[in-house]
Amino acid sequence: MAGPDYGALGATFKIVRLLQVISLLGCIGMAANFISEMVSQNNTPSEELVGTLSVTCIAILYCAITVILHIDNILPYLINTGMDGLMLIALSVVAIVVGKPLSYLNCQVVGTSSVAESASQLSSQVKDTFNKQGGKVVYSNWIGANKTTCYEMKAVWGLSIALCILFAFSAMCSVCLWRRSKTVPPKDMA
Repeated sequence: MAGPDYGALGATFKIVRLLQVISLLGCIGMAANFISEMVSQNNTPSEELVGTLSVTCIAILYCAITVILHIDNILPYLINTGMDGLMLIALSVVAIVVGKPLSYLNCQVVGTSSVAESASQLSSQVKDTFNKQGGKVVYSNWIGANKTTCYEMKAVWGLSIALCILFAFSAMCSVCLWRRSKTVPPKDMA
């Protein structure tokens, strides 16, 4: 991959962006799959998942644009630092909203007799929740419906936490790249 030669700092920026894209693709894939399942059952998807999908789609578009601008050496690093900070805030909100009910849930015991008396009771409780909400999925009930859903949502939560760390790191790299781009000695005119 071409681009400006900022040494290890430039390479670190590119690697962090690559890790961000990989994590974002995982979040997008899982959130979109869950939304698809909810819609196929004629339910309105939960706001938490729609918000997660929206934020991660915007973030992946942002990552693609900044990588292209970095390679062409026209990325305004100071503005990029601010945008990385905004992405950090948005993904922090995602991590908090998605993780709040998940932090109390033990996926290993979901679906066992210690959690619910029977699968049919749990199913009827979930259906009652859908009916009370007008066909809208209640996120905190939905994540506890089965082990697979629980583990996949914990994966989304973990990836969103990792993305917070990665965006904080890329913001720091952007500040350093901005300072470095300002201190590059001028070319000889001889």
